[in-house]
Amino acid sequence: MRIIVISGLSGAGKSVALHMLEDLGFYCIDNIPAALLKPFISHAVRSPERTYERAAVGLDARNTAAEIATVPQLIDELRRSGIQCEVLFLTTTDEELLRRFAETRRKHPMSRHDVDLRAAIAMERQVLEPIVYAADLVIDTSRLGVHALRDFVKRRVGETHAGRLSLTFESFGFKHGIPGDADFVFDARSLPNPYWEPALRALTGRDAEVISFLEGQTDVATLVADVARFIRARIPEYVASNRGYLTVAVGCTGGQHRSVYIVEQLVAQFSADFPAVTARHTGLSR
Repeated sequence: MRIIVISGLSGAGKSVALHMLEDLGFYCIDNIPAALLKPFISHAVRSPERTYERAAVGLDARNTAAEIATVPQLIDELRRSGIQCEVLFLTTTDEELLRRFAETRRKHPMSRHDVDLRAAIAMERQVLEPIVYAADLVIDTSRLGVHALRDFVKRRVGETHAGRLSLTFESFGFKHGIPGDADFVFDARSLPNPYWEPALRALTGRDAEVISFLEGQTDVATLVADVARFIRARIPEYVASNRGYLTVAVGCTGGQHRSVYIVEQLVAQFSADFPAVTARHTGLSR
């Protein structure tokens, strides 16, 4: 049996992720009270039907802080009993949440006449903190549209199988901020920058001219090898702790040239040994 608990900030995309899993054949329940999570799972485990073999439940901050605090312990109990249980947490920046709520004109579930939107977001972050720490995968949706998020959930979560580590290499630009879903972050800004070559400025790390430029730089190959060596040493630790997801972020100034090239190189190397490897280029998506 596989259980996925989806939680996160209001407006970060929990419903989109849950609907994607439903499309993939998961039995989904949204906004379940935390106190009913254990009884539901007990029912699903004992049911002779195959309906609940893959199930996903949504938890949000409308539960009390005390109820939310019980979730990590329940997750540990389920894993010790042999149930494949994963916790996904969707987050985004305060500024992005303010923009989204302004556009949709929806009311934040924790806002009241004496609590403005920014304060409600801060309260929600605090209430959900135990789930963040228990999460197997944190998804930063700040730069993901609805379709991109659906595709990300499908590739990263829906196609992951038991006992298989899902490994994602992500490029980004430091000037746009560090991704909130990265387990490890590496800085490529010390490398020669193709941006300063006029003929390469408009291209990306996927273009042949940029690839040729970076392959001619010894420091680039050294950094790729160092990152690969470090990550290979960490993977057994993640597998031993039953972690299903590992996200490695590589950043340069704008997320267009160096970090994109390095991510593509890492994906090519790790794909030979790990079947669930994906690339994500947040700088290019902008």
